[in-house]
Amino acid sequence: MTNKTLYKWFWVWDFEKEERWLNEMAQSGWALCKVGPCIYTFEPCEPGDYFVRLEMHSPDASYTAFLEEIGAEYIGRVFQWTYYRRKAEMGQFDIFSDIDSRIAHLDRIGRALAIIGGANLLIGFVNTFSPAHFGWVNLLCATLLMYGLGRIHGKKEALEKEKAWRE
Repeated sequence: MTNKTLYKWFWVWDFEKEERWLNEMAQSGWALCKVGPCIYTFEPCEPGDYFVRLEMHSPDASYTAFLEEIGAEYIGRVFQWTYYRRKAEMGQFDIFSDIDSRIAHLDRIGRALAIIGGANLLIGFVNTFSPAHFGWVNLLCATLLMYGLGRIHGKKEALEKEKAWRE
């Protein structure tokens, strides 16, 4: 069998959905081996051979080395998103060990959405008064990104409630 490439779009706030899809592919015998913007390349594997995880994390060689020490294989990076896989025979693979690390991850995503959304908002307002009148595109992008920020905030709030309940 040869590798197969699929093209699929996921919103940044739906990273859990993307990870779930990648793991379903591994369960059906297709392990992620290469990643690009909206491009996923899979190689044949035994069904259920791998767990796949992704995380928004700035480039950090020591962090990648740590994950490789625990058996994770670095697949690739798309902007700030890193992709890892690990053989299922090594046991459950989870990048986030506790609620605080999950909250920190959501904070990183939220900051990125806020910065990009704020920049689009500013550019949209400035361009609204320009002769080209294309500011509506940036305003639309800002609205979409702020929606995503709200989704991330909701996930973070739920984790904070869970943390408070456990304490």
